[in-house]
Amino acid sequence: MHTYLGDLISSISYVVGGLKLGYLGENPTADQKSDCLIVAMKPGNKNGGSQGGNSWSFLQKDTCAAHEADKHVNVQCRNVVGRRAMFKWQNVMRFVNAETLHVEHEKQNRHKATGIDRVTKDEYGANITGNLASLLERMKLFQYRPQPVRRTYIPKANGKLRPLGIPAYEDKLVQGAMANVLSDIYEGIFLDCSYGFRPGRSCHDVVREINHTVMTKKVNYVLEADIKGFFDNVNHDWLMTFLEHDIADRPYLRYIRRFLKAGIMENGKYMESDRGTPQGGLISPTLANVYLHYVLDLWFEKAIKPRLRGEAYYVRYADDFLVMFQHEDDAKAVMRVLPKRLAKFSLEVAPDKTRILPFGRFRGTKDNFDFLGFTFFNTKTRTDKYRLGIRTSKKKLKMKRQAAKEWLYGDIRQLPVPVILERVAAVTRGHCNYYGVNGNLHAITSFWNYMKSTTYKMLTRRSQRHKWNWHKFKCLWNKAIPFPHICVDIWTPSKTY
Repeated sequence: MHTYLGDLISSISYVVGGLKLGYLGENPTADQKSDCLIVAMKPGNKNGGSQGGNSWSFLQKDTCAAHEADKHVNVQCRNVVGRRAMFKWQNVMRFVNAETLHVEHEKQNRHKATGIDRVTKDEYGANITGNLASLLERMKLFQYRPQPVRRTYIPKANGKLRPLGIPAYEDKLVQGAMANVLSDIYEGIFLDCSYGFRPGRSCHDVVREINHTVMTKKVNYVLEADIKGFFDNVNHDWLMTFLEHDIADRPYLRYIRRFLKAGIMENGKYMESDRGTPQGGLISPTLANVYLHYVLDLWFEKAIKPRLRGEAYYVRYADDFLVMFQHEDDAKAVMRVLPKRLAKFSLEVAPDKTRILPFGRFRGTKDNFDFLGFTFFNTKTRTDKYRLGIRTSKKKLKMKRQAAKEWLYGDIRQLPVPVILERVAAVTRGHCNYYGVNGNLHAITSFWNYMKSTTYKMLTRRSQRHKWNWHKFKCLWNKAIPFPHICVDIWTPSKTY
């Protein structure tokens, strides 16, 4: 039985506590045959093993076998496959209490944008004890209902606008406390390929992992994909199904659904939120991780990867993901089936941002791709050895320069020079802390020089009486803003989590 279940786990309808990763509870009919996953299968030998070859086919046989075995799985999964299905998290709402809410209140930034209630941290904190007591009483009686989020927009690198949803202050506290609970629950469930919005993980860990994979593994092709409007198209029913698979606390799930259905307020007009989870909410990143954990992470690692002909490596940060392959046919097959997989969960890929490109130390092509604000490209060291080059994305650098120029020529130009230099130092330091990775010194130095010249021009033009001397300014600049340096070592292999 253990061997049989082991084979079943690696099949396309991999069962974890009754949740199928292939169809997630759907029974494929004749009309759904075209929706089956196309993955690589090696022709079996006489003993049922596998041998060389690359036969791409619909895995109808594995799917049918999994459905025939459901009776056995339902009996054995609690003991062998899904032991944690016996231990669904219960009574987690008790962790949303006066203490945790007060901690969330202390963590809030008083300069952050307010929701539709326009309540600030200082106003709410003037009677924090009474406000939290009233909030908890309403939550116990299920009389607490989140307010609609306030819709606002921020510019994107491609010139478009990204919608954000700013919750009311009281909703921020509840979301923060519930997000902490959700994070603690799923931290032991999420796979190592997921990096975004998880404790102890950052964008630099993803960059380090990509560098280590390309430099040491058999990577010849990269699948660069983008989910179109992910946060605006999350299916609420599927999300609740995923949460119910691991959490049995109905009040907790009930409040999560209320947050999802709270609605949006834009320019005084109320709009229902029948799908999506607004960016800007404290709980949205964790909910997004839960959604993509079941939609992509488990699907690729457990259903797709074992059946590929060659090696494949998958990393994801929030809704951005990258797949590296050894063989081109593996990459093409996954690219063909990816839209079908996402469509099952109300998502779609952006065709103009999804492509396969030859890449790696065995290719040496001039192709490059952008990921998390960095451009990855093939290059060589001074000793003519292969090196994965990493630099700041040209689009991101252009946007950073434009935003910095508008900021310098704004209200800040009226402040005293020491204050200006102090704030410019903070901007350059933040830029260096993120983009200051191995091999990117030239790019961060370029931004540092741009900030220096732009600041000098701003200071010389803000007054007709006083003209700045370049030598004098340069001495002040070098004293206030240190020369950029590498802050993050990505050449060292990633640590084990």
